[in-house]
Amino acid sequence: MQRRLIECVPNISEGRDRAKIDAIAAVVETVEGVRLLDVDPGKATNRTVITFVGEPEPVCEAAFRLIKKAQELIDMRGHRGEHPRFGATDVCPLVPISGISMEETAKFARQLGERVGKELAIPVYCYEFAASEEKRRNLANNRSGEYEGLPKKLKDPAWKPDFGPAAFTDSVARSGAVAIGARNFLVAYNVNLNTTSTRRANAIAFDIREAGRVLRDGDPLTGKPILDANGEPQKIPGKLKAVKGIGWFIEEYGIAQLSLNLTDITITPVHIAFDEACKSAAERGIRVTGSELVGLIPKQSLLDAADFYLARQERSLGISEREKIKLAVKSLGLDDLGPFDPQKKVIEYMLEEAGSERLVRMDLKRFSEETAAESPAPGGGSVAAYVGALGAALGTMVANLSAHKRGWDERWSEFSEWAVKGEKLRNELLFLVDEDTRAFDRIMTAMGLPKGSDEEKKARKAAITEATKGAINTPLRTMQVCVESMGLMRAMSEHGLPASVSDAGVGALCARAGALGAYLNVRINCAGLDDATFKADVLKQAEDLKVQADAMEAEVMAVTLRKV
Repeated sequence: MQRRLIECVPNISEGRDRAKIDAIAAVVETVEGVRLLDVDPGKATNRTVITFVGEPEPVCEAAFRLIKKAQELIDMRGHRGEHPRFGATDVCPLVPISGISMEETAKFARQLGERVGKELAIPVYCYEFAASEEKRRNLANNRSGEYEGLPKKLKDPAWKPDFGPAAFTDSVARSGAVAIGARNFLVAYNVNLNTTSTRRANAIAFDIREAGRVLRDGDPLTGKPILDANGEPQKIPGKLKAVKGIGWFIEEYGIAQLSLNLTDITITPVHIAFDEACKSAAERGIRVTGSELVGLIPKQSLLDAADFYLARQERSLGISEREKIKLAVKSLGLDDLGPFDPQKKVIEYMLEEAGSERLVRMDLKRFSEETAAESPAPGGGSVAAYVGALGAALGTMVANLSAHKRGWDERWSEFSEWAVKGEKLRNELLFLVDEDTRAFDRIMTAMGLPKGSDEEKKARKAAITEATKGAINTPLRTMQVCVESMGLMRAMSEHGLPASVSDAGVGALCARAGALGAYLNVRINCAGLDDATFKADVLKQAEDLKVQADAMEAEVMAVTLRKV
C-alpha cells in the first residue's frame, strides 16, 4: 500500500534574523515522522520558505508548532519586506504527495486552521481547495490589503476569518493573520534581470502572468483604468496560464527580478515561464541573466526543461538523468546567483531513503570488492543485471553518437528515440541490481520469523514462499529487459554509426550474458518452491527468453562481424 505523504510549505515573515529562522524551523523536527527538507530565507523579501514532509497527522502537528513558534518570535508591527504578507506565518499550504487525495488534504488543512484559530487566537483564512467560498480560493484575495489593512478587513463581515478572532486585538496586532490551504505543487520561481528598474520588471511580469494588466488610458502603469459596462477595470490578459507574478528590486543582489508563482506546472512548466520571460524582457531591451528557485522543485520539471532545450538544439534526449539535470541548471541559469545543489533542491532527491541504492552508488572497485566478499549478496542476480545495464549503456552510446554525427542531422530524432529507450532500459536494469539483493534479504527476513507454534510455522512458510516468488520474478524481469535491450543493439549495428558497430556488438554480448545469468538465478530459486503451477509458468517464460537472447545475439554478431 502506498504511504500517505503530504508536503507543508509555510512562509514566515522573517528572512534576516537567522537565529529566529532556525528556532522556528527547528520545531518541525520535534515531531516524529516529519522530515525537514529545506529552509530558504530571503533578505530583501524578509521572508523564509520552509519545506517539510511526512504523513498527514504528524505534518499538521509540526505545522501547528511552527505557527505557534512564529507567533512567539515574530512581531508584525515592525515587519517590512518586498513580498506581500499579512502574518508572522503568512501562508501554510498542505500539498498532497502520495497516497492521499486533494479532498482529504483539504480536510486536514481546515482541521489545522480550526486548531490555530482556537488555540492560538490567530485569524485564519482558508484558501485554494480548502476555501469556504469561491472568492477565498485565491490567496491574493485573502491577503488583499496585507498586514496594514487587517484592522479594516477584520471588521468587514464579508471577510470574517474562517477561524479565529474577527478583531484586531493586541495579540493579532503582533501575529497578523495566516492563510492555510490545500493546493497543488507550486514552484516559487524568480527570474533575474540586468536592470534595477522595478517598474520595468513589473511590466514584464504583467506581460506573462495570467492576470495580465489593467487596461489604462495613457501610461500603461499610471494611467486611469478603463472600465467595462459594469464599472470594473478592463484587463489585458497575460501570455501564460497558471502563473502569478510581480516585479521587484532585490537589494541583496543589486538587480530587479520577476517573482513568479507557477501554480500548475502541468499547464505552464518552468522552462516555458523562463522562455517567455526572456522574450518579453528582450522586447523591452532587457536581458534575463538567470533564475532562482525558492524552495524545492519536482525532478520531472528539470528533466522536462532539459528535453525542451535538447530538442531545440536537435540533440539526443537519451542522456543520463545526471546530465539532464546539469543541462537544465545551466539552461535556466539556476546557478546565476550562487551554486545550485540538486541534492538539496529537488524534492525526490531529498526524499530518497538512505541505502535504497546501496550497490549502484558504489564505484566499480568497491562493487567488485563487495561481490567478492564472504557474503551471499550481491550475487549472480545483481551482477547479471549490472552486466545487462552495461550492454544497454553501450547501445545507448551508439544511438547518441549517431544522433550527433555530422551529415546525419535530419536523423537526430530517430536516433534520439532509440537513445531514450536505451536509457530507460539501462535505468531499470540498475534498479534490478539492488532489487535482486533486496529480494534475497526478504527471504532471509522470512526465514528468521518465529516457528514455535503451528500458527507461526504456517505464517513463516507463507512468508518464505512469497519472498521466494519475489526472488524469482526479479531475475525473470532482468531477462526480459536484457532481451528487450538487444533490439536496440540490433538497430544500432545495422543503422548506427559505422565506426561504433563493435560497441553495439559488445553491448549485445553483455545483454546476452545478463539474460543468461538471470536465467540461472530463476532456475536455482525455483528449486525450493512448492507452487508447481507458478514454477512451471516461470520456467517456460525463462526458457523462451533464453532462446530469444541466443538468437538476437547471433543476429547482432553476424552484422557486426560483417562490418568490422
